[in-house]
Amino acid sequence: MNKKTLEKLEFYKICDILKGFAITYIGKNYIENLQPLLSKSEIKKAQKQTTEASTLLYRKGSIPIFEIADIAPHIKKLNSNFSLSAKQLLDLSNILKISANLKDYFFSTEIDMSEFINLESLFNNLYINPSIQNAINSTIIDENTIADSASKELNTIRKNIRNKEQEIKSKLNSFLHSKYVQESVITMRSGRFVIPVKNEYRQEIKGFIHDISASGSTVFIEPLSVFELNNDLNNLKNDENIEIEKILQKLSSLFFNIISNLENDANLIGLIDFIFAKAKYSNSLDRN
Repeated sequence: MNKKTLEKLEFYKICDILKGFAITYIGKNYIENLQPLLSKSEIKKAQKQTTEASTLLYRKGSIPIFEIADIAPHIKKLNSNFSLSAKQLLDLSNILKISANLKDYFFSTEIDMSEFINLESLFNNLYINPSIQNAINSTIIDENTIADSASKELNTIRKNIRNKEQEIKSKLNSFLHSKYVQESVITMRSGRFVIPVKNEYRQEIKGFIHDISASGSTVFIEPLSVFELNNDLNNLKNDENIEIEKILQKLSSLFFNIISNLENDANLIGLIDFIFAKAKYSNSLDRN
């Protein structure tokens, strides 16, 4: 069927409306690439899938699908045995989470499977792995934060960091009530704790100048008394970063053997989203 004919039939207009009912980028891609089916058997199957999805929406309510990340770059890194970032690990865990939620949605309550034979295989083929999901979610708080409990080593390092920071602040507090200080605050410059000193008193505080305010009235000095402590703190933070990298490598290795499962899950989530988008569109027409 040529493009002009499809335009006359408002096929593309309908597809644009249909995209509004899809949630995932893969589901939307299915719609963008949609072409009229020519096989009678394919048409019947698609109609039955839409009808079954509509029935499920009526009986069970909204389907638990949310947007997923494009995991192609993540898979490429895994195939090269590279470790993933915290965000990338969360993206993959989200695929497993949505897959698990979809299986629960479809199989959790007693339904007559003979009514849903065109959808059952899609939900049944979703791969789930609660142990990997739990490993990721108990270790990664968000894309910028690894839990202290991720390893004994990390927990110890972070305790030492907090103790060292407190030691530095205690020493710097002795400067904050002098006439030399611009403000009674401890701040950081170049990853080191410093104090804001009035420019006219810069020679009174022995230490290293890390910054000067825009007006030139304040210099940010790291007193000599905390120089070694700041060094110790930065060494601890380097240790923290190294340990976090080890943790991310270990978590990444959990996915090495299930790469094809993840790719299949992402595609199934998108396909289910597409089918249910048609069902939601159909239901909206019935209400009008």
